Amino acid sequence: MKIIKLVLILNFLGYYGYSQSIEKFSIDSGGASTSANGIEIFYTIGEVNVQEITTPNFSVSEGFVNSSFRIKVNPIVYLQGPILNPDTDGLMNDDLRAAALIPTTSPYADNAICNASVFSITGNDAIVDWVWVEVRDSNDNSKLLNGKSALLQRDGDVVGTDGVSTLTMDAPPKDHFVVIKHRNHLGVMSQFSIVLNEDTTTIVDFTDSTFNTYGSNAQVQLVSNDMALWSGDTNNNNSIVFSGSANDVNIIKDYILADLSNFLNFITFSSTGYLNEDLDLNGVARFSGSPNDSNIIKDNILSHPANFLNLSTFTINTTVPTQN
Repeated sequence: MKIIKLVLILNFLGYYGYSQSIEKFSIDSGGASTSANGIEIFYTIGEVNVQEITTPNFSVSEGFVNSSFRIKVNPIVYLQGPILNPDTDGLMNDDLRAAALIPTTSPYADNAICNASVFSITGNDAIVDWVWVEVRDSNDNSKLLNGKSALLQRDGDVVGTDGVSTLTMDAPPKDHFVVIKHRNHLGVMSQFSIVLNEDTTTIVDFTDSTFNTYGSNAQVQLVSNDMALWSGDTNNNNSIVFSGSANDVNIIKDYILADLSNFLNFITFSSTGYLNEDLDLNGVARFSGSPNDSNIIKDNILSHPANFLNLSTFTINTTVPTQN
């Protein structure tokens, strides 16, 4: 979102043709902000402040407001898929990186780019995949202020496109809701707005079972008691469906059968690549056989805390509010 800061200087006409005289004094505390067509305008009603006022993130000079409008945030999140059967306890598997399948261009809207050398990092900070990070307005959690691609490390840290740096975002330093999304997992949002600014790196730990998230059962609880994003959204429609109309399992089946390498149309065929149908992010998508990605969907549906009757037609929906 473009942010334009304006100071409106008003000279009101008085009655009988007389105009109000203008005196130099501090900017009035009145004013507000509004937005239209993706542009947010901050305005102040009052007259020019001739005094220079400066703080690390804010300055007023001759009535014009300047600010860095940048924040730092350290989200921590697990993806259920790559931590279902971890090679190392507490760390997600980085099979996509090891197989050189993660693209240097983000799969998300901003098409962010990273250097291929980022994927040479191993250990706890090895990259698992791209994720999408949003900050939303504290007064309206459906209002997106900014979103950007970021990289996810094995230990859950969400970092910048260099693979190591703290994530910075262009947004006003104040309270924000924080959202994390992934291409085949359901997203999650903080239940409450969180104070974010440029001077302090704020940790937002979605893996912590005591951290409050928006909506019921927003994440799946792992055997370790840590929390993770629900895996299974193969068509990226913000829901997970095992059986019934428009289910995610059929997406996997259809991809397997349409794979040009599967010339014998085996239902047990394994497709390889950077695929939304690959729910455990091991570089392989399988519809049937052992192990397969379809079972991840089935197990999530049948074990979901809200599916009291164990219905195979139960749907897991994202708890992140639809963006305005």
